[in-house]
Amino acid sequence: MEAPQKSDLVTQRKIRLEKIGELKKLGINPYPSKSYKEYSNQEVIDKFDEFEGKEVTLAGRITAWREHGELIFGDIRDQSGKIQVMIRKEEIEENLKKGYLGSEHLYLLDLADFIEVKGVVGKTKRGEISLMVKNIRLLVKTLRPIPRELKKKEQQFRRRYLDLVVHPEKRKMFERKAKFWQVQRDFLQNEGFMEVEVPVMETITGGADAKPFITHHNALNQDFYLRISTELYQKRLIGAGFEKIYVFGPNFRNEGMDDEHLQEFSDIEWYWAYATYKDNMDLVKRLFREVVKEVYGKTKFETRGHTFDFADEWKEIDYVETMKERFNIDIFNVTDKELLKIVEKNNIELDGDVSRGRLIDNLWKLVRSKISGPAFLVNHPKFVSPLAKSHDDNEELTERFQVIIAGSELGNGYSEINDPVDQLDRFLEQQSMRDSGDDEAQMLDIDFVEMLEYGMPPASGYGQSERIFWFLEDVTAREGIFFPQLRVEVENTTKKIYKDKVKFPEEKKEKKQ
Repeated sequence: MEAPQKSDLVTQRKIRLEKIGELKKLGINPYPSKSYKEYSNQEVIDKFDEFEGKEVTLAGRITAWREHGELIFGDIRDQSGKIQVMIRKEEIEENLKKGYLGSEHLYLLDLADFIEVKGVVGKTKRGEISLMVKNIRLLVKTLRPIPRELKKKEQQFRRRYLDLVVHPEKRKMFERKAKFWQVQRDFLQNEGFMEVEVPVMETITGGADAKPFITHHNALNQDFYLRISTELYQKRLIGAGFEKIYVFGPNFRNEGMDDEHLQEFSDIEWYWAYATYKDNMDLVKRLFREVVKEVYGKTKFETRGHTFDFADEWKEIDYVETMKERFNIDIFNVTDKELLKIVEKNNIELDGDVSRGRLIDNLWKLVRSKISGPAFLVNHPKFVSPLAKSHDDNEELTERFQVIIAGSELGNGYSEINDPVDQLDRFLEQQSMRDSGDDEAQMLDIDFVEMLEYGMPPASGYGQSERIFWFLEDVTAREGIFFPQLRVEVENTTKKIYKDKVKFPEEKKEKKQ
């Protein structure tokens, strides 16, 4: 292998293309379809006593290459980690028909290439576990070198495939994320819940206050919405006779993007017939404790300037009483004008349409930001809970709860409305708000009301998104997913390389406000 070139990327790419030409002249396919890899690198290291002296075949990306005369030391990395390979040039067995490179062909390899190596597991004089290589086979000839670092977050997000190579420790976070979801699904399965599927495209969307994305169905010649929640279809299934169901998958909300919100996010939501919100609160507590124990092996966390312990007793915070203590107001009797004055006094910026519910909700967020939790917010007023059942002894309050952790709402559940008249009245109120210009208010779903007229048993539902994972990891929303949405941009070097073959569209610049 030649020393890394200091030339520009276009020149380095040209050199690697020339090497591909030389490989093909030797009869070597630089992109074979089959690999004979037997074990992961970490498995060989962890079970060295079992593997020592045995011949194995490993594979991975070349991340280091150090030549010392007739002796070469290199590192190859697979998903599990890296392992050192030691090559004595005189011991390399050449067999071009099998794709095995001879020592005189090693200059055709470059850092970042994927190779397959067969040899005997052992240790070097310094005691490092290594593979003493007999055969080297090229699996992938790369055209571009891997950069040493990606400093800018924007570049990390745009080229996540490079980010995870340059910063392999980040892969561990996404492995934890996979386990984070798997533990929840296993927990629900063990509690007797069944996973179901519901539409992603809906003619009427609901289940949350959010602006939906709109798409068009050509065959039906009709506009559809991407779902903002799975709630209304799951409750249709409860009406159909299922008693414990859940959905795991993406939801879409066409609204602001910040460190805690994305337009596309994963969510798990369940519905439980013959249960109340109190039953669900107990289930949620047990779920959180199971998740943090299985994924992190601890219950205490620090994030966003808050410290909290899931093993602690979860407090119940009364919505109405807390607002009275903090702002000295009765939210059922205070006027909109008085609310607006309090909002302005606290320097709260209002987005979108200003309704009574939104004014109160923004004041509540100011209170919430100081609560570390874990806690449940309870006794929400009816006017901010269009889908939650009212208390039997107080029509103005609902049987709803929200999970409060680190100053944020990270889960939402309630006892479900199954009175079709009550539900229609609330839908009509929401639809009136939409007709007045509030594009986040919920739509009137008359088909759902019709379902309720056939009967849906008492039930409780709950949903939580991957925001919980971002909080547990103390990362931003964009850091916590593989591929966040970004404005289209093509890198200048790529434009230069492909300018004669590809017509690149003009990139739209963000308009200045």
